[in-house]
Amino acid sequence: MRIKVILLFIFLLSISLSAQERKYFDTPFGGGGAYTPGWYFPNLDALNNELANLNIPKLSESGFYSSGGAGFIYIGFIDYLRLGGMGFGGSTSEVSPSDANGFTKEVVFSLSGGGLTAEYSLPFIRDIAVSPGFIFGAGSIQIDIYNNKGAFNWNNVWNELNNITGESVRHTLTNSFFFFAPTLNVDIPLYRFISFRIGAGYQFTFGDDWEIDNNQQLNNVPSDINGNSFFLQSGIFIGFFSF
Repeated sequence: MRIKVILLFIFLLSISLSAQERKYFDTPFGGGGAYTPGWYFPNLDALNNELANLNIPKLSESGFYSSGGAGFIYIGFIDYLRLGGMGFGGSTSEVSPSDANGFTKEVVFSLSGGGLTAEYSLPFIRDIAVSPGFIFGAGSIQIDIYNNKGAFNWNNVWNELNNITGESVRHTLTNSFFFFAPTLNVDIPLYRFISFRIGAGYQFTFGDDWEIDNNQQLNNVPSDINGNSFFLQSGIFIGFFSF
């Protein structure tokens, strides 16, 4: 008798779990967060033209890696709509060969930002979430320019400020902007608590005011040097997911 009761319990439990599993994929609910590696492809042609004149190799024309994080929740009172936030940052750099005096030149291009996200999971696609959406936020470009021998002396650092030596050079160029980025993401649930994401978007930036070093105005920067960029993103989200 006891064995029959146990078998009946197992049978009823399996039916219940099966029903819950089907419901889990029928009702959009949940949310999560993840580390989100990506790849950005800004237009660096104008900058590379300047580097060629300095005997510095071109910055990568095939984009550069970025890292960041993102998260979202389904808000519930509007079906299939989810809100969240994200942040990212990445850079690419090149160094020139040493000249006759042992000096090398280096340029580092950095792009970073973050913002609010909104996505709508298409309700006619089940088992995965295909979600058009957008990001609205703010970001910055930083271009660091160096010319030095790679080793410094305390006294020389201060002497250069008095133009006694004047050999080493460092400039930091910055541009802050707002951006709007249409996106399309696909989330594939590996388990109800884990989801894999792959997506893409294009970042449109607004703001062309540049500064150099200690917040001094920088004029005549080529308009092509900006944060506009196609990007790819991915991530493994941890949370609870129902598509």
